[in-house]
Amino acid sequence: MSLNTILNVATSGMMAAQTGLRVVSDNIANINTAGYVRKSIAQSNLVSNGMGVGVNIDAIKRATDKFMAAASLNGAADSGRTGAIATAMDNAQKLFGDPTSTTNYFSTLDDVYAAFSMAVDDPSSTLLRSSAVTKVEDFLSESKRITSSLSSQITDTDNRIGADVARVNDLLKQIDALNVDITRAKMSGADGTGSENVQSGLINELSTYMNVQVSDRANGGVTVRSAEGVTLAGNGPATITYNQSGPANGYLTVVTANSGGQVMPFYVSNGEIQGLLELRNQELPSLSDQLGEFVSRAAEELNRASNAASAVPAPNRMTGKDTGLDANTAFANFTGKTTIAVTNGSSAIVQRVDIDFGAGTMTVNGAPGPAFTNTNFLTQLNTALGGTATAGFANGELSLNATAATGGVAIVDDATTPSSKAGKGFSQFFGLNDVIRSDGYSPYETGMVATDPSGFTPGQTITLRLTDTEGSRIRDVQVAIPTGTGSMQETIDALNSRNSGVGLYGSFSLGAKGELSFTPNGATPVTLSVVEDLTQRGVGGPSLSQLFGVGMSERSTRGGLYKMDPAMEADPSKLPFAKLDLTVAAGVPALAVGDGRGALALAKAGDSITAFANAGDTAGSRKSVLTYGADFSGAIARKADSATSRKEAADSVKTEVDAQRQSQEGVNLDEELVNLTTYQQAFNASARLIQATKDMFDVLTGII
Repeated sequence: MSLNTILNVATSGMMAAQTGLRVVSDNIANINTAGYVRKSIAQSNLVSNGMGVGVNIDAIKRATDKFMAAASLNGAADSGRTGAIATAMDNAQKLFGDPTSTTNYFSTLDDVYAAFSMAVDDPSSTLLRSSAVTKVEDFLSESKRITSSLSSQITDTDNRIGADVARVNDLLKQIDALNVDITRAKMSGADGTGSENVQSGLINELSTYMNVQVSDRANGGVTVRSAEGVTLAGNGPATITYNQSGPANGYLTVVTANSGGQVMPFYVSNGEIQGLLELRNQELPSLSDQLGEFVSRAAEELNRASNAASAVPAPNRMTGKDTGLDANTAFANFTGKTTIAVTNGSSAIVQRVDIDFGAGTMTVNGAPGPAFTNTNFLTQLNTALGGTATAGFANGELSLNATAATGGVAIVDDATTPSSKAGKGFSQFFGLNDVIRSDGYSPYETGMVATDPSGFTPGQTITLRLTDTEGSRIRDVQVAIPTGTGSMQETIDALNSRNSGVGLYGSFSLGAKGELSFTPNGATPVTLSVVEDLTQRGVGGPSLSQLFGVGMSERSTRGGLYKMDPAMEADPSKLPFAKLDLTVAAGVPALAVGDGRGALALAKAGDSITAFANAGDTAGSRKSVLTYGADFSGAIARKADSATSRKEAADSVKTEVDAQRQSQEGVNLDEELVNLTTYQQAFNASARLIQATKDMFDVLTGII
């Protein structure tokens, strides 16, 4: 071997040792740097003509563990998803208060019943009446506050999803751009581990937002794909978009780098974005929907009691709620009997009209009166009232007005065959003596049947969005109100059309109480929401989604639409604490000041068994308002606790996986010191070999 060859061998060894020293030094310097992956050198011997001629540095590599890295990314995604849900559910739980506390939200309804109960013994007490009004206002105010806060959470979640998606797009651009640097370094034999570490950190952050799959490219860098295999980075960055269409469920779409601008549905199954989507489209609206159902039924039972009672003296004017119906439809489909009594200043009955809806007849002061149908009911009622009072119907509201300034109007159902429509008596259906009023139409039981006219203007449209169980959009369907006879059945048929409606995924049906509900097909469970509703029932009337509560957005806001009757709020003496006595003789007061039977009925309203509809993820059931409230309170606490448990479990897994990954990829100071000593000795040995070769050259030169 020539001296030149020996010198080259020694030089390559020195350069290799020097590179090793630099790598070790870099490892030691970054021992506390988060996300830093330990580097090592890959070297091989140089051979020429079967003889070793030195050493070559093939590459500087990161000591990555692909399995642990993948597990770490999955752990981060799961932690991101469960963390988002747990935080939101904990905030929601705080809105309702501690279920074990006597000051939580549900206790405010208990206070309402307690206030009415105290008024039973002294129904004429102004103080007790005012206290009852205050307690009702407190309950409704708290309901409005929580509903508003949940709506704000949904809005905040929308904003967070938008911000997260923007950050993901930024990360994808950076990850893809670093591929260029890494490939250039690999092709030139330079150290590209710095860029790889930065890229790895970006991928780690990306995994907290969504679950991804990462694979190495042959020429350096990585390819990032979604759970379904959509390429997000590697051959150009993809662009993800969060599509929000007002109250409808939001969804994601993606445009990949090589798709020519084609927009495709995008699905994520884990990560913070998926958790936020679940909150936005399912958890928070469901919680708000169930709150709305609870408040609606609590108000309904209080109104059931108030409409069966009367103030003393009876109110001079009774104005009902907006039923959303025209007069002909509103007066149709009643059964049973009811009595409308007009009283004088002494609360004695001066005109009594007994209405038999089954027979279609009226009895006036015990004598046969006019017959009626739903189309002429109002006219015949005015005839039967004989000028002592007048009945009117406008904008969906029924009103009764006593003619005399000191006169009053009271209504009571027959004891054996009470009037009924959609499960409510005549007075309650129209809300003539409601203690609680609403600006909406909940609980959406219209009393309509399939043969009733729908009342919606033909040609007007409603756009429905169908999403799958994971929140991904399936399609948007625009349904037009059909022309024809205009029956409710025709509108339902249009909604259920397989070509232009939702028939491929489910069906709408009209229930026994006139409620419109959507049932998904068992094979393809879907969720329905409303993108846009341009329908209108009559002139200035409600839309289809408002009248029937179609879509979670409409239903999830109803809990904040209730308020105390303004007249009773201004004057608590108008609270209906008495009941009309039809058995008294002519000229004898039919309403007594000390009568507390109406107050007793109001106090027991929470114990009345009522039918709760499907709300959120809770199936419909028959139970009392108080029982439903207790179950609802427990469900909220369980959801929050379960979400926290899942978060803690996911965090524990992530911590353990990260620790194991760090043990594989992190810097071990003892190991690096051993390597440092090894490379130092190798460097010194190569240096001594070079010095020996130099000495030999000097000797040869001296001989020559």
